[in-house]
Amino acid sequence: MSPEVESILAETADLPALMERAAALRDATFGERVTFSRKVFIPLTHLCRDTCGYCTFVHPPRRGEAAYLSPEQVLEIAHAGRAAGCAEALFTLGDKPELKWKPAAEALATLGHVTTLDYLAAMAERVFRETGLLPHLNPGLMTATDLAKLRRVSVSMGIMLETMAERLGERGGPHFGAPDKIPAARLATIRAAGEAGVPFTSGILIGIGETRAERIEALLALRDLHRAHGHLQEIIIQNFRAKPNTRMADAPEPSFEELLWTVAVARLIFGDTLSVQAPPNLQEPGYGRLIEAGIDDWGGVSPVTPDHVNPERPWPALAGLATESAKHGKVLTERLAVYPRYVHDKAWIDSALRPRVLAMSEASGLRRDNDWRPGLVMALPEGDIATLAQPAVRPGASLAPILDRATRGADLGEDDIVRLFVARGSDFAAVAQAADAVRRDVVGDTVSYAVVRNINYTNICYFRCGFCAFSKGKLAANLRGSPYDLTVQEIVRRAAEAWERGATEVCMQGGIHPDYSGQHYLDVCHAVRERIPGMHVHAFSPLEVWHGATTLGRSIPDFLAELRDAGLGSLPGTAAEVLDDEVRDVLCPDKVSTDQWLDIMRAAHKVGLRSTATIMFGHVDRPIHWARHLLRLRNLQKETGGFTELVPLPFVAAEAPIALKGQARLGPTFREAVLMHAIGRLALHPHFRNIQTSWVKMGVEGAKLCLQAGANDLGGTLMNESITRAAGAEHGEELPPEAMERLIADLGRTVRVRTTLYGDAAADRRAAAHAAAPLAPITLEVASRWAGTATEGDKRRVLPKPRQPVAAR
Repeated sequence: MSPEVESILAETADLPALMERAAALRDATFGERVTFSRKVFIPLTHLCRDTCGYCTFVHPPRRGEAAYLSPEQVLEIAHAGRAAGCAEALFTLGDKPELKWKPAAEALATLGHVTTLDYLAAMAERVFRETGLLPHLNPGLMTATDLAKLRRVSVSMGIMLETMAERLGERGGPHFGAPDKIPAARLATIRAAGEAGVPFTSGILIGIGETRAERIEALLALRDLHRAHGHLQEIIIQNFRAKPNTRMADAPEPSFEELLWTVAVARLIFGDTLSVQAPPNLQEPGYGRLIEAGIDDWGGVSPVTPDHVNPERPWPALAGLATESAKHGKVLTERLAVYPRYVHDKAWIDSALRPRVLAMSEASGLRRDNDWRPGLVMALPEGDIATLAQPAVRPGASLAPILDRATRGADLGEDDIVRLFVARGSDFAAVAQAADAVRRDVVGDTVSYAVVRNINYTNICYFRCGFCAFSKGKLAANLRGSPYDLTVQEIVRRAAEAWERGATEVCMQGGIHPDYSGQHYLDVCHAVRERIPGMHVHAFSPLEVWHGATTLGRSIPDFLAELRDAGLGSLPGTAAEVLDDEVRDVLCPDKVSTDQWLDIMRAAHKVGLRSTATIMFGHVDRPIHWARHLLRLRNLQKETGGFTELVPLPFVAAEAPIALKGQARLGPTFREAVLMHAIGRLALHPHFRNIQTSWVKMGVEGAKLCLQAGANDLGGTLMNESITRAAGAEHGEELPPEAMERLIADLGRTVRVRTTLYGDAAADRRAAAHAAAPLAPITLEVASRWAGTATEGDKRRVLPKPRQPVAAR
């Protein structure tokens, strides 16, 4: 026995103390959630070359029974699983039966395959292609070649180590007659899986004759492989159950306390690096105590098929599993067949499978729990609405102190904010309620909006951001719509029309046109101020400011001062996306960096220009990136006080190039979108007074719920909106004052028509807005030079970019 094994045995003798340590370690990483995978169980074959003393899954060939499920049977099971809401197709099978059983080899030949693993690969590919379920494979021993082939058709695989006790394979032992249960052979497969970059499941089977020391040795062997390759996504601690008609039918089963001890030891050995799971269907009532021992996952549960390995033990109903979890302070949460840490890193999932994984996942890497998508006209998720409607929810133990500090205006740290973003169930409601209470204290029950016209003056751009479906030009001619470039006269005409319709602001932004210089931006400001002196010009993102300054050879502060003197009133906080270069290097690698964006905003505030702040989220980002974004905004606001508001902008994926290519998620979930507003209120309190919600992204009903979760502003009426519509949004171009005020009245709140800088709009402006005539029809003159491929004329000007693309560094 090794010194490490002796040490672990000595320090784990006290079961209550051991469980307390394990649960605390688990909670520090996984919080209040306990996960499961909704799966369909596909037993490809019950034939196997091994004979284990406890197994009822395997049997020899039977007359009249096919050796393998047919493709039609496999797909029938898979379709039933898809219809029942499953996300995972779990393929289980015996180990290489064709090497022992002639009927197996003959059946494979009839199916057009030589080996069971060849047939498995074909069926996994078909199930994925025809149903969208994510295959998880349990194929037994595999070579590097096998793993490479199966990795292309599955998101994860697994093999139980079971034990390190070689003596259990001797005559009379449970593994006698099972050559594939030799520990060294199984470790070799697990090691090869790590070398192949396969997210992998393993674990041990307890109660088959091994000692506690031998269990620890098995767990340590798995730990060492995981340390080397980082590929073990979960460790299963499975307790032996005696079954009739097996060699071990009369063998004693391990006690529940023995299972609790082993689970807790596994948690201590693996710490926070992976999940620890124990199957709930193998336990008696009261199985929730496994949570107290340190598990964070219940494994796969099927609403369609039985546990074919333990058919006598039915799956618990999901409602019952949720109730049992709640008794022990956990929220039952669905995951995918591949665990969150592997969802975020494209190196772990084959490129053919990754788009589907991203489409099914939320920001934390768990399963997306409904089909709601920002910008689209669709019903809000009933479950989220019901959760938010709960009165006076008490937050969980780890959440309560964070909310207490936030509501008092204390600065939250990165970990605090991440914890808020993963709130679910009642904790989700608690975050929203805390944010709404802060909103009420800060701004009362008034909801503001501004009468605004958006003028997107060109969609020609020499940048190619992965999220943008608006830009056109030689790099993006395939996107919908035609390239256009408004004249200064047309911009002024639209501004004047907006003034007549009661607007106090024109918001002007566009693509980074390669023919524009900073002088063009100055000319636009001069022209609007000369024609409509009272109009507030809210224009030019930090990227446009950088472009203008660079083309004129000015410093950023000097150019901003020129813009201010020409009539610019404030800056929109766009081009921020997510202020973390880990995200920007994927989403917009040649755009201004995080530090450049912050520096430009700092300079703007110092020359007297205020700005909004935005976050465009729900694509390739994660909660940790959101937390960093909010902290960077908070720090700059403490320094300058120049931000007027935070505007969360959920990513609209419908037409976004990065989403169409399968390289991003499909926008935030509704829960994540509401949380962004609520956490923006809490994390930025008391430094930001206003949180705006976008009716264009959230829809009217979604905006109402955000206004009950910390937001206090509805943004602008817009009159025209091009950028979000180009991305596929469906909520319209204008929400007129009557509709704005009806929405606010529905909430029992007081209406305030505001200016850009949150003053009260003048009475004549409000009257003009309510009496506004319809907008004159708009025609966009196509910029034909940009309608197709690049020409020599397009190439005549080589412009710099703020930073080198990642690949060029």
